[in-house]
Amino acid sequence: MVVVIVAAVLAVVILIRFRNWPYEHVVHNFFQALQQQDYEKAYGIWMHDPEWKQHPERHKNYPFGEFHTDWGPGGEWGLIREFQIDGAVRPKNGSGVVVQVTVNHRADKARIWVEKKDKTLTFSPF
Repeated sequence: MVVVIVAAVLAVVILIRFRNWPYEHVVHNFFQALQQQDYEKAYGIWMHDPEWKQHPERHKNYPFGEFHTDWGPGGEWGLIREFQIDGAVRPKNGSGVVVQVTVNHRADKARIWVEKKDKTLTFSPF
C-alpha cells in the first residue's frame, strides 16, 4: 500500500514538473535552428508549418522577410550563439505558455508564447 501511494505521489510530481516540457522543447528547437542560422527551418517552427514554402500566402500576417528582420543577424537578439531555456509559465486563463530564454548570456530575456492547441510561436504578450 505504501509503495502505491509513493508511486502515485511521485507520478504527480513528475507530471507537474514536466507539464511544460512539450512547449519548452518547441522553443528549444526554434532557438537551435536560429543558432545554426537555419532561418527557414526556424520560421517553419515559429509557424508550426515545416512546409510553409509550399504556401507562403497562408502566413501573410508575419511573412518570412519580416521574421528574418526580427530574428536574423540584424534583429534584436543578433546572432544566436548560445541560449538556455529558463522555464515556462502558464498564465491564468491563457491559451498558451510563456517560455523564457536566456540568449547569449544577456540579462534581458526572450519570452516566447507557445499556443497550446497548435504549438505556433509568437512574441509573448506578458
